[in-house]
Amino acid sequence: MKTIQGPAIFLAQFMGDEAPFNTLESICKWAADLGYQGVQIPSWDGRLIDLQKAAESETYAQEIQGKVRACGLEITELSSHLQGQLVAVHPAYDTMFDGFAPKSVHGDSKARTDWAINQLHCAAKASQHMGLSAQASFTGALMWPFVYPWPQRPEGLVETGFKELARRWVPILNTFDECGVDLCYEVHPGEDVHDGITFEMFLEATGNHPRCHMLYDPSHFVLQQLDYLEYIDLYHQHIKMFHVKDAEFNPSGRAGVYSGYQDWINRAGRFRSLGDGQVDFASIFSKLAQYDYDGWDGWAVLEWECCIKHPEQGAQEGALFIEDHIIRVTEKAFDDFAGAGSDEAKNKKILGI
Repeated sequence: MKTIQGPAIFLAQFMGDEAPFNTLESICKWAADLGYQGVQIPSWDGRLIDLQKAAESETYAQEIQGKVRACGLEITELSSHLQGQLVAVHPAYDTMFDGFAPKSVHGDSKARTDWAINQLHCAAKASQHMGLSAQASFTGALMWPFVYPWPQRPEGLVETGFKELARRWVPILNTFDECGVDLCYEVHPGEDVHDGITFEMFLEATGNHPRCHMLYDPSHFVLQQLDYLEYIDLYHQHIKMFHVKDAEFNPSGRAGVYSGYQDWINRAGRFRSLGDGQVDFASIFSKLAQYDYDGWDGWAVLEWECCIKHPEQGAQEGALFIEDHIIRVTEKAFDDFAGAGSDEAKNKKILGI
């Protein structure tokens, strides 16, 4: 077993136009001062990284690494969530998702998809240049408008959707394979891959691609009322990344999972800062340690999202919360002191053979 690394922090929700949240160096110094040891970088934010340049120039990519390390941190992974979302967009969401892409491709869904796919290829190469082993993304969604089957879904609709989703992603996954990087999809409502069953369907559609894995975030499973602990038992071999995010689900006689179109503050399911929600993180960290987090030194990365608490307070409290939950795995059995040693002859004598 290996001890999970951390704490680390996903920078996307903290970036802004004012110091210390407006440059790579300043936000890294801020994170280090809070006790974080790693940062997960959103690859779409030009204040942090020029993704195209990082893909084309190993020297530039290493310069980014150097700036982060000068602050006493490591880059845990790159995130390509927004670009991944745009690989597959149902027309119903075209206008809303234009904001994830440059203005030059707004209103042109094909150009936007082509841009997103190119970004993913760049992201794979940038991760390779930085020596990173995994990257986070979304699958996008062609079928989300049909998640609740009313009217009745036409026969074969879902199978056709996953076939098309895989057709778009397999060439990207091949690039990640060439670069030696795992692509970890965040299993997330709003994506075609939003639970265990849909991950299995997507994985099968890709031909069980060796680079197709997942980012585990229990908060999304609380909101779906999915057993997030058994999920680790079922899919631990595919969990290559971990977002530490809390949530709560408080159904009433008026609202449940769908929450009646309410804002986050009034929803039955809400994201919360670490320790303020209902997620059993002690059990999660134990299971991830038990299963060896896929046998590599994976990171526990805070993703702050809360409808009540200020992000800076959430970040400050989150570093210590993660640190307190990381289990330093044992290198010996607790009953080794009582071991008497053995050999084949003794074993046969004990068994009476």
